[in-house]
Amino acid sequence: MHGKELVNKIKELVEEGNINNITISDKHGKELMSFPLNIGMVAVVLAQVLAAAGAMAIFVGECSLIIKRDVDEEEIK
Repeated sequence: MHGKELVNKIKELVEEGNINNITISDKHGKELMSFPLNIGMVAVVLAQVLAAAGAMAIFVGECSLIIKRDVDEEEIK
């Protein structure tokens, strides 16, 4: 993913909910940025995270996202 595409995907994932953590890695798999997400995350904090992710993606180029989600026990069965 690149710049704006990365930011839009993060927004989309946050709206879906049930995500614990998002990690952004470069094309070699090196972790560049990781941030926890929780239900109480306010828009101001989210805006800062998205701005930082977008700025970082511009300089790095190609990135990938690693998403950690909450899993209900009912979903596992």
